[in-house]
Amino acid sequence: MPAYDLIIRNGTIVDGTGAPRFAGDVAVKDGLVAAVGTVRGDAADEIDATGRIIAPGWVDIHTHYDGQATWDAEMAPSSWHGVTTVIMGNCGVGFAPAAPNRHEWLIGLMEGVEDIPGTALAEGMKWNWETFPQYLDALEQMPRTVDVGTHVPHGAVRAYVLGEREKPGAIPTTDDIRKMADIVEEGVRAGALGFSTSRTVIHKSVDGEVVPGTSATAEELIEIGRAMGRVGYGVFEMASDMKREWDEFGWMGALSRETGLPVTYAALQSIAKEMPLDEQIAEMRKQNAQGANIVAQIALRGNGVVMAWQGTIHPFRFRPSYVAIADLPWSAQLAKLKDPAFRAQVLSEENVYPESDIIGLLMMISQGWHNQFVMDDGFDYEPQAEASILSRAKAADASPDAYAYDKLMENDGTGFIYLPILNYADGNLDFLESLQAADDTVNSLSDGGAHCGTICDAASPTFMLEHWVRDRKRGGRISLEQAIKRQCRDTARLYGLDDRGILAPGYIADINVIDFENLRLLKPWLAFDLPAGGKRLLQKAEGYDYTIKGGKVTFRKGEWTGETPGGLIRGPQRAELLEAAE
Repeated sequence: MPAYDLIIRNGTIVDGTGAPRFAGDVAVKDGLVAAVGTVRGDAADEIDATGRIIAPGWVDIHTHYDGQATWDAEMAPSSWHGVTTVIMGNCGVGFAPAAPNRHEWLIGLMEGVEDIPGTALAEGMKWNWETFPQYLDALEQMPRTVDVGTHVPHGAVRAYVLGEREKPGAIPTTDDIRKMADIVEEGVRAGALGFSTSRTVIHKSVDGEVVPGTSATAEELIEIGRAMGRVGYGVFEMASDMKREWDEFGWMGALSRETGLPVTYAALQSIAKEMPLDEQIAEMRKQNAQGANIVAQIALRGNGVVMAWQGTIHPFRFRPSYVAIADLPWSAQLAKLKDPAFRAQVLSEENVYPESDIIGLLMMISQGWHNQFVMDDGFDYEPQAEASILSRAKAADASPDAYAYDKLMENDGTGFIYLPILNYADGNLDFLESLQAADDTVNSLSDGGAHCGTICDAASPTFMLEHWVRDRKRGGRISLEQAIKRQCRDTARLYGLDDRGILAPGYIADINVIDFENLRLLKPWLAFDLPAGGKRLLQKAEGYDYTIKGGKVTFRKGEWTGETPGGLIRGPQRAELLEAAE
């Protein structure tokens, strides 16, 4: 009988703690790391990791697989990028609790906020739940390549309690707030990892209505937070426009101090946020100095839009001639787009914008040529000004819109243009250097499973290693040890998942074996593989030799093995073996 189930030999181990790398082996037995270092004995299976990095599996705490997790075992694209744990239910959107007459409303909320096709959600989900505990039970029935955990989402809770009264600006009664708090407490006791809300005008339903949390009072949010405090654990997660009159950091700090629980928020350079990022971080640190535990979730690159003819948005979306063909089948659209006369007509037109409170964003999409970049092979996600469409068009003696049109037409109309709307105000990522070294920030905001027609930031963990550790040319880099710690141990610890994120005896055997020198993101593409033919942007990577979940090889050379050892996470995880291991 072999001593171990699996031994990974002769690799360079980066164990997730931030400690220096070292040469050695990792042994696995019964789904746990059994030994690290020089491992003697045999195993049922061995992997030769000579010249490879051995690291923990990534823990992605900001995803939106709430619907997909009910029908998809592979959990792509996050699982393609070394992720072995995802936390969903972020930004106040999700599908439980769900009154039978509110299914369509919840789908519309998710479609509008997270750009997940409503037709895919409607066809893919079976709705074999109503309450939040029943939703967890439904999730538990399906094995996957990754572990999943989730928040109780504010939008669903409000819709369940207020019913048809849930409209923009709706003010819940004291009894409504009590009922919402009770639902959150019930959900957390059943195994939710926290509660989430959204307070930003960018987040709207498919009907254009702002999400329920936007008008919530501090009293409502604090009472819900207290519900988690009664349970004794849970993370309060929020996206916000950070309007100064809301005093977000004031009530977040008070809530954290009262309950002893962490509060985390999306920290971004954003045109929607009244408070600049530097001020957000400063206000957070003032509260933390007074005993709060507020943690900023930071993105690793410019958050924005990957624009394409078949995507959700592109620069010509508001030109009348394009609008006239927008609902045609793609083959008919493509024929028109290839027509020189049609091209000339589109380029001769002015943009006609709909009424919107985000008109500045629409103008950036349709004419922000100085901040738009063609996604060539080997695209640099920290592009310089001379790579912009404005600069390239000038060098080519072309108008920016003509240049953009032609680039979108490349490869039979499948070209892409990158527009970093958030986190790129300075034209570089230098501002993230100090934040990557801070203990009050975590790497996050991949939005895996969401914004299907506009981004594919589920690839962020790969980008972290490729760009920030190995290839960055325009500023400082980050050590491999720090980068891995930030997307394993740090993210796991925020949510009380103390059984993963580190390679040490007793921890879950979630492991990546990486060909670091050859790790690279591949070019994104649009797939139409969601239920009902729904579209999504996908991006793969080369360099992940093996991804292992709970001791089982789930991906080999980027291809799914068919193994589904992942399950549902219910509440904090503190394995018996950890005290001895640490």
